[in-house]
Order: sequence, then C-alpha cells, then structure tokens
Amino acid sequence: MKFIKSYLLLFLFSSAVFIGCKPKDADFKAKIEKTLQASPETQSVNVDVTDGVATLTGEVKDQAAREKAGAAAKDVNGIKNVENHVTVTPVVETAPVVINADSTLIQSVKDATKDFPTVNASVNDGVITLTGSIKRSSLQTLMMSLNTLKPKKIDNQLTIK
Repeated sequence: MKFIKSYLLLFLFSSAVFIGCKPKDADFKAKIEKTLQASPETQSVNVDVTDGVATLTGEVKDQAAREKAGAAAKDVNGIKNVENHVTVTPVVETAPVVINADSTLIQSVKDATKDFPTVNASVNDGVITLTGSIKRSSLQTLMMSLNTLKPKKIDNQLTIK
C-alpha cells in the first residue's frame, strides 16, 4: 500500500512539473508580436492566442504583408492554428484636380452671373472673386453654378440681403 502511495505521489508531482513547463499562450503571443514588430509592414497587426490558436487582426498595406504576418505566427513552435483576420487597406486613387484656365473661366463666369445683375465677378489666377449683393435665396444657386466651372477658389465677398 505504501508502495502505491509513493507511485501516486510521484505521478502527481511529475504531472504538475510537466503541466507547469507547458508553453503558455502569453509566451506564444510575445514571440509572435516580437517577430511582427521587427518588420515595419506588420507592426500594426494585433495578436491574440487562446489554447494555442493565434488570431491576427488589424490592417496592412498589401497582401504580401498580410501573408507575412500569418507566416510569422505559423512559424512559432507550438501554435496549433492561425486565424488570419488581417485586412488589406484598399488603395484609394484620387483623380487629379482640374482647374480651368482664366480664359475659359472669364466667359463661363459671365454666363453664370448674367441672371444676377447686382453681382460683380472677376477672375484672376483661377480665383473667382464675387462682389456686390445678392438675395439669400439666390446665393446657393449662384455658388453651385460657379463651382461647376472648376475654379481654384471662389472668394465670396458678396453682401447678402
């Protein structure tokens, strides 16, 4: 009986030692984060590890950076699976701003302001300068019309009645 108790105690002690030596999720997370921080393109990736499963979130600039983050997590010994929820930031291409030449603007401004006899308009270096007066109810119509002409700027110095 004493012999069985000794083996039982030895078994419990060994189990506790082996369980205590098992790598923890926090250790996995730290290793993955260290690898990700070493590369500028993956520094924005967030890591969470639960039961040996690494979950990656965040945004990166391209697909290559996303795959690099996933590979960094998979390379950590002991990681069972990687759930890569990292998104690629879409590239937004902006159209160049078109500003009409003064010669084009001068005639277009005359046409746009012909129905507003109390408004004076001048054009210089792509800037339309408005002086005079206008009724509040007409201001929005005039401004929308002038904005479609693609000036650099509209300098509104009108007095609103």
